Amino acid sequence: MEALLISSFVVAIAEIGDKTQLLALVLAARFRKPVPIILGILLATLANHGLAAWAGGALAQWLGPELLRWILGLSFLAMAAWILVPDKEDEDGLGLGRRYGPFLATLVTFFLVEIGDKTQIATVALAARFNDLLLVTLGTTLGMMLANVPAVLVGEAAASKVPLKLVHGLAAAIFGILGLLALAGFGLPNLAAEP
Repeated sequence: MEALLISSFVVAIAEIGDKTQLLALVLAARFRKPVPIILGILLATLANHGLAAWAGGALAQWLGPELLRWILGLSFLAMAAWILVPDKEDEDGLGLGRRYGPFLATLVTFFLVEIGDKTQIATVALAARFNDLLLVTLGTTLGMMLANVPAVLVGEAAASKVPLKLVHGLAAAIFGILGLLALAGFGLPNLAAEP
């Protein structure tokens, strides 16, 4: 349960002001059909983060506990620094919407934009940390939905009222704490005992 809660919280905070949240705002403003957009975000995130969690779990099995401790600790500290760097607006591929509609446009663009994104990298690290593919995938997907569904429903007005520097600072602090705890060896799974 810890994997689900921490994954949800960390990704929800990290996602605020992220390019995928901005993409959700753009899609909502363009198509004005929240249900297909929300379903597209959900399926794209489940697929993307499921693959990322699988990769993180595989890494945890292949690496020894000492090497995993250092990689996770440094990865979380790098995430803390990366979150403080604002996202640039990317091409969102909205031309898909004209031909295939809001659901498919959202599904494809969210899946592609999420590749290599902070939240995908965080999913890999969280899965390696907790060694629980299902709960981490569900948690990071829930976090994405918590951040993006309000963006779709409320639109740009809500996004302009959120103090992004504060939110990014909080997310960076959480990743920093996770990194320091990992480097100190606290809360890591005992991989040496597993077959």
